[in-house]
Amino acid sequence: MGRHRRGWRLTSVFTPSVSLLALLTLITFAVVGLVPSVGSTLSPKKLTGVRAKPAKAPLAPSSPLVGIPFTGTPAVGALFLTDASGNLTAEHFCTASVVDSPERDLIITAAHCVDDGSHQGMRIAYVPGYHDGKQPYGAWTAVKAFIDDKWSASSDQAHDVAFLRVQRSTGSARIQDVTGANTLGVGRSPGVVRVIGYPSDQDQPIGCQNTLSRTAGQYEFDCKNYNSGTSGGPFLADVDQSTGRGTVVGVIGGLHYGGDDPDVSYSITFDDVVKSLYDTATAAHS
Repeated sequence: MGRHRRGWRLTSVFTPSVSLLALLTLITFAVVGLVPSVGSTLSPKKLTGVRAKPAKAPLAPSSPLVGIPFTGTPAVGALFLTDASGNLTAEHFCTASVVDSPERDLIITAAHCVDDGSHQGMRIAYVPGYHDGKQPYGAWTAVKAFIDDKWSASSDQAHDVAFLRVQRSTGSARIQDVTGANTLGVGRSPGVVRVIGYPSDQDQPIGCQNTLSRTAGQYEFDCKNYNSGTSGGPFLADVDQSTGRGTVVGVIGGLHYGGDDPDVSYSITFDDVVKSLYDTATAAHS
């Protein structure tokens, strides 16, 4: 049922005349040696004649609307189960992403990825930037899960989101310092988003962009090839093309556990419930 069912139980203005303005300008630049005063409102564009290049260009829908494999981005990764010795199992089963937090150790995914009653006694490891069998930023063990009580009680699909605190088995590095992090977006009307997920039968993530719509009170994202394993994949708005990071406004999950059709994915809308869960996760650090 659904995309994935395996997991872990864890004013007026005075304007001088043109001639007066020209005279004042000449006097000012003569005094300060052609350097504008501290209070100058001259922009870099006016000084240099070069248009500043925005870091976050607006997203446009993909054409065609198909999830395309790529080598990944540091702040998004795959979830693996591990055995008692901490070794990764052969197949990744869900997707997660690093989210900005005060302690710099938090990732976000779907609740059904980490609490569906199966694989008890197993642990979860997060591998950011995973591709082609490579672990460019190492594997990070999930040490605590934060899930809404309504999900835990009845698998309420309106609460299908979870935060995990992760750490390395050795050393004191925090994952956000290693990979960077996406920002948590609550109460947004995001428009076009980029969705990244790890199909369980592939060794690379896929990415696609499209405009979100609403279905049954949840976000709907239409793009092909989002098969089993993509659950928990982030819906990213305001993506910085140079880093791949953006604002997480959803994760694949919710309605039908993310969707019964690989061409249609869902996410709960991020509202005060998600913000409250995030606050709990960040306040509970010990």
